[in-house]
Amino acid sequence: MFLQKCPRAHTGLYKGLCHDARALGLLEPGGQSGAAGSHPCLSGARALWSGMLRKQAQEEDSTILIDMAPGVENGDSYGSTANTSELNGQQEAAHRVGSPSKPQIDFVLVWEEDLRLGQQQDSATRDKTDTHAAWRKTFLDNLRAAGLCVDQHDVQDEAGAVHYVLLSAPWAVLCYYAEDLRLKLPLQELPNQASNWSAGLLAWLGIPNILQEDVPDVPPEYYSCQFKVSKLSRFLGSDNQDTFFASTKRHQILFAILAKTPYGHEKKGLFGIDQLLAEGVFSAAFPLHDGPFRTPPEGPQAPRLTQRQVLFQFWARWCKWNKYQPLDHARRYFGEKVALYFAWLGFYTGWLLPAAAVGTLVFLVGCFLVFSDIPTQELCNSEESFEMCPLCLDCPFWLLSSACTLVRAGRLFDHGGTVFFSMFMALWAVLFLEYWKRKSATLAYRWGCSYYEDIEERPRPQFAASAPMTALNPITGEDEPYFPERSRVRRVLAGSVVVMMMVAVVVMCLVSIILYRAIMAILVSRSDNTLLAAWASRIASFTGSVVNLVFILILSKIYVALAHILTRWEMHRTQTQFEDAFTLKVFIFQFANLYSSPIYVAFFKGRFVGYPGNYHTLFGVRNEECAAGGCLIELAQELLVIMVGKQVINNVREILVPKLQGWWQKSRLRSKKRKARPSDAAGQAPWEADYELLPCGGLFEEYLEMVLQFGFVTIFVAACPLAPLFALLNNWVEVRLDARKFVCQYRRPVAERAQDIGIWSHILAGIAHLAVVSNAFLLAFTSDFLPRAYYRWTRARDLHGFVNFTLARAPPAFASAHNRTCRYQAFRGDDGQYSPTYWNLLAIRLAFVIVFEHVVFSIGRVLDLLVRDIPESVEVQVKREYYLAKQALAENEVSAGRGKQDGQQERLQTSCRWRGGTLSQSGSPRDGGGGPGERQGSASPPPPISSLGLLWGHPACPLKCVFSPTPVCRS
Repeated sequence: MFLQKCPRAHTGLYKGLCHDARALGLLEPGGQSGAAGSHPCLSGARALWSGMLRKQAQEEDSTILIDMAPGVENGDSYGSTANTSELNGQQEAAHRVGSPSKPQIDFVLVWEEDLRLGQQQDSATRDKTDTHAAWRKTFLDNLRAAGLCVDQHDVQDEAGAVHYVLLSAPWAVLCYYAEDLRLKLPLQELPNQASNWSAGLLAWLGIPNILQEDVPDVPPEYYSCQFKVSKLSRFLGSDNQDTFFASTKRHQILFAILAKTPYGHEKKGLFGIDQLLAEGVFSAAFPLHDGPFRTPPEGPQAPRLTQRQVLFQFWARWCKWNKYQPLDHARRYFGEKVALYFAWLGFYTGWLLPAAAVGTLVFLVGCFLVFSDIPTQELCNSEESFEMCPLCLDCPFWLLSSACTLVRAGRLFDHGGTVFFSMFMALWAVLFLEYWKRKSATLAYRWGCSYYEDIEERPRPQFAASAPMTALNPITGEDEPYFPERSRVRRVLAGSVVVMMMVAVVVMCLVSIILYRAIMAILVSRSDNTLLAAWASRIASFTGSVVNLVFILILSKIYVALAHILTRWEMHRTQTQFEDAFTLKVFIFQFANLYSSPIYVAFFKGRFVGYPGNYHTLFGVRNEECAAGGCLIELAQELLVIMVGKQVINNVREILVPKLQGWWQKSRLRSKKRKARPSDAAGQAPWEADYELLPCGGLFEEYLEMVLQFGFVTIFVAACPLAPLFALLNNWVEVRLDARKFVCQYRRPVAERAQDIGIWSHILAGIAHLAVVSNAFLLAFTSDFLPRAYYRWTRARDLHGFVNFTLARAPPAFASAHNRTCRYQAFRGDDGQYSPTYWNLLAIRLAFVIVFEHVVFSIGRVLDLLVRDIPESVEVQVKREYYLAKQALAENEVSAGRGKQDGQQERLQTSCRWRGGTLSQSGSPRDGGGGPGERQGSASPPPPISSLGLLWGHPACPLKCVFSPTPVCRS
C-alpha cells in the first residue's frame, strides 16, 4: 500500500503532493490509497512517489533559493513579474496532444512488422524475430514498472503493420526524475536580455536596422536552480501541473528513462533505446512535434501560433535570410545544444562579412595589377625568347609565352595585397574566437548552462552499465560509476594507433593521386593538339583534384563508423566527453583527408624536381613541378574545387536527398494506411505525421562542415582571397537550410543541454594558430612576393628583367645531348648547383616566417588580453545572483534561530506524531473521530512548511522523519 492517509489541512508542499496523488489515483478521495491496478500507469508511479517522499525526509536539503516574493503563501507562483509565463504555458498546453482525462503524449516508439513473410522465414530469421519480440515486451513492461503510461496504436494491412507505442509520464514520475537528473527549473522571471552587437552599432550610428524583426511570443528569462521536490512551491508555475514542466524537460526525462531501461542483462549491454534501435527492435523513437509547421488557413495570427509555427514563419523560410535568428525561440523548442549551434553559425557568418569584403577588395586589386604588372607583360610579349625544357622524358620543348594566360591568372592572387590580407585574416581569426567566447559565456548564463558539464551532467547509461566500480564524485559528493583513468589512457593510446593507421591510408591515397597527375600530364602532353599539350599540367591537376574529392567522400564514411566503435570502447563518462573524443578522432582524419592535397601543392610540389639531366623520380616517375603560373594558382584551383565543390555537393544533397527520402516514406506509409483504413485516410494522427519525417542526424556533420570550411578560409587564404566570400554565400544558405531541416523535415530531436560548442572551440583555436604558420610559409616559399622584393631591392625597382632573373639555363651536358639549350624555373648555376641568390633568398624567407609569426602572435596575444572572455555585464549578473542567494541563506538562518528559541524545549524532549492535521504528544493521540476528513477534537493547525523543514531537515535537530504510513517524528 502506497499511502494510507493524506494530511488534510496542511498547506504547502505535501498538500500539493497528496492532491497530485489523488489526481493520479494513488490516493482515494477520502485519503485511502487507490486499489491496485486501478490505473495502468500507477504501479511504478506509486513506488517512485513513496521513494521520493522518503528521500525528502531522510536527506538534508541544502539547496539555497532566492527569497520568496510576497504572495507566495497565498498561492501565487513564486517570482512572477509578468503574466507572460502563464500565457505561454496556456498556449503550450493547448497544443499538446492530451487532455485532463487522457495523458499527453511525451514520446513515441515505432516498429514495423512484415506480415507477408509468415512461414517463409527460415529458422534463424524466425529466432531473431522471436528474440526481438521478447526484448520489446520486456522493455515495455519495464517502462510500465518505471511509472510510464504505455498506449499502443496499430496501422495494419495485408502486407504489414506499423505499431505506435505512445508514452507519457505522470506527475509523480516527472517530479522524481527531474530531481534525480538535476534539471534546472525557473524560480523568478526576468525580462528578456537578448542583444546583438550589430543592432547596437546601427542604433548608435542612427542607421535603420533591416535585420531586426519582432518575433511574437518571446520567451522570458529566469533565475533558475536545480529542482527539489521539497521546494516545489518556490518554483515558478508550480501550481499548474500541465505546464510546470516544459515539453523539452518532459522529453529529457522520458529519454533518460528510455536510455536506462533494461530489456535483458545490463552487463551484457541489453539496455537502452539506442541499442534497441541499432538492433532493429524499434524503427524509431522520438518526441512529438508541436503540431504542423504551416499556419492555419485564417492566417498567421501570433497568439494562435504554436512554437513550431513561429519558428517556421520567422526563421525557417528562405525570405528570412536577412533577419536575425530567433535563438531564444529555437532554444525553447529544440534545447540549448541545437540553439548554440545556430548561434555559432550565425555569429561566424556575421564575422565573415568583413573578411569577405577585404578579400574581394584584394582580388579586385589583383585584377587591376594583371594589366599593369611589368614581369607579366614581359612574359606575354617574350614570344620565342624563352624556350623551356621538356616537362617529361618524351615531352617536347615549349615556349614560356604560351603560359601567358596562366601567369595572368596567378597574378590575381599573388601580389603585395596578399601579405596584408594574410595578416588581416590571422588577426580576424583571433578576434572572432575571443568575441565568440564572450557570446558563448553570455548565452550559457542566460540559458542556465554555465556549469552544466562540471556539476549537472550525469554519467552516460552505457558507461554506468559497463563501469567496473564506483567512486565518489569530488564535486557532487555522490557515488558514481567509475572507470580507472589509467585503463582509459591505455585505450585512448590504442585508439590513437588506429587513427594514425587511417591517416597513413590517406597518405597512400595522396601518393597515388600524385602518380596519377604525373602520368596524366605525360599522356596529355604527348597529344597532337597544341592547346592540350600546353595545358597538360593544368588538366592533370584539375582531374587529380576531382579524383581526390571522390577519395575524400569514400574514406570519410568508412572512418566515421570506425571512430564510433573506438570511442565507445574508450569508456568516456559523460555524453559531452564521449562526443568530444569522437569529434577529435574524426576531425584528425578529416583534416588529413581533406587538407592533404592542398598541403602537398602548397609546400611540396615542385620542391624536389631536380634539374635537366638529373631529374628526381618517385617509383620511376619524374616528380611533378609547378606550372608556369606557379604553384599558388594551382593551390587556388585546388581550394576552389574542394571547398566550393564540397559545398555544392553538400547543399544539393541536403536539399534533394531529404525531399526524396521524405517522399518515399510518406508514400509508403500512406498507402499502407489507405489499405488499412480507407475511411480514415484523409485524417492523420500526430505520431503518424511525425513518423513520416526523417530522423534527426544530430549536429556533428553540420559542425564538421563549417569547421573544415573555417580551415579553408584561414589556413590557405593567402592563395585564395575569395574563400571568405564563397564561405559567406554558402553560410547564408546553410543557416536557413539547416533551420528548415530541423523545423520541417526532421523528427523533433530530444532537447539536450550544453555549456558551449564543446571541443570544436579548441579545434578552431588550433586552426587559427596553424593558419598563421601556414600563411607565413605560403608567402615565403610559394608566393613570388619575396623574390620580387629581393629583385627590387638589389637590381631594378621597376622589375624589368625579373622573368629572366627567375630562369636558369640547362647544364651544358643536357644542351649538347639535345643539340639545343633551354631554360627552367630555378635559382641554379649552369652546373645545376644552387646559386648564391638561392641561399640569400632562403635566409630572407626564413627570417620573414619568424618575423611574420612573432608579429601576428604578439598582436593576437595583446587582443586576447584586451578582450575579456566573459562580458562585464554577465559577471555583474552572476554576482547579483550570488548576493541574492546569500541573502536567502541569511534569512533562513534567522528563521531557524527564531524557531529554535520558540519550540526548542518541546521538540528536543518529546516525540510527536502528526496525523490528519493534528500535532499531538506521541502515545496519546487525540480521539474523537478516525476519518481523515474530520477534525479531531480541538486539533491545532499544522505547523507551516518552513517549520516542518526546520524540524525535519535541520542538521542540529535530533528528530528524524519517516513515512510509514504517515509522517512520524521520533527523537
